[in-house]
Amino acid sequence: MRYILKNGKAVNIPDAEIRANMEVLEIPREEAIQMWLEDNEYEVNEEQTALNEKASKVKINLNVRSSEPGKTTKERTVKVSDEKKTLFESILANIDRCEGVERENVTVLKENKLIEVRMGDKIFKIDLIEQRKKK
Repeated sequence: MRYILKNGKAVNIPDAEIRANMEVLEIPREEAIQMWLEDNEYEVNEEQTALNEKASKVKINLNVRSSEPGKTTKERTVKVSDEKKTLFESILANIDRCEGVERENVTVLKENKLIEVRMGDKIFKIDLIEQRKKK
């Protein structure tokens, strides 16, 4: 449907949208056309403009945290098997046997887990991970 605005400009309005708005909202054809023009910013609705201004002043923070204290998380206890401890100590004791590795260049970053080794200007990390059995 072609609609002529007050300023003389012609606008094509989809008939399907007008019919759908008339049926769903149970409004007359003229009101559905007016609503379409306002929604597509061909005309200004004072009430809609006032609501938009009011909404733009509200600041929405999606990362809002409650002011009340939440649950305290209990500290996680790391279970280390005896086999892992033995293997870690064995690797640590024998790593300086490797050519180019000196004892002062070996650092334990995390006990029973991570070792850092410096060889010249390069740094290597050995991460010991124990795989658990599937349930």
